Amino acid sequence: GFRHYVVNSCEFNSSKLNDIEYTESYYYNKLEIIRFSSSVGKFVGYTEVGIKNAERLNNGPEVIARRAQKESYCLSNVGIDVESALTKS
Repeated sequence: GFRHYVVNSCEFNSSKLNDIEYTESYYYNKLEIIRFSSSVGKFVGYTEVGIKNAERLNNGPEVIARRAQKESYCLSNVGIDVESALTKS
């Protein structure tokens, strides 16, 4: 069978917004086809289909929504993770 999945991640060095990178990667059959990275600020395709979709997504409202995810998704979760790590160390 075929498998499609999406991985969202927040990589961070501190709880400051500038030290956080949000990525959203789309995979098909274990191959990454497209990725949004907040440090790049747009979608990047890695396959023929991914490149076409990246172009479409970068010209639509999806890219604006993903740019906001760094603050709305990562910032609150990173704060919880940092606090949890500090209280256990």
